[in-house]
Amino acid sequence: MKAGIHPENYRLVIFKDMSNDYTFLSKSCAATNDTMKWEDGNEYPLVKLEISHKSHPFYTGKQTLIDTAGRVDKFKTRFQKHLKKESAE
Repeated sequence: MKAGIHPENYRLVIFKDMSNDYTFLSKSCAATNDTMKWEDGNEYPLVKLEISHKSHPFYTGKQTLIDTAGRVDKFKTRFQKHLKKESAE
């Protein structure tokens, strides 16, 4: 292996899926200021995830609709206007 190209801060890190509170311990060099106590009593850096294999629809087989910007509601109102316009003609 080539010397001097690998990160220096490679360490054990806790990853936490914020959607379902699933946590796992793995090695990473991800930067974080948060820490959390693990099952072994030691405190490790904490990386917060929005999605993991425990919450991703591909792995869980459950499709969920996440509508953070109200896009579905906007589409429904536009579609209703379109239906009313067609029925008036």
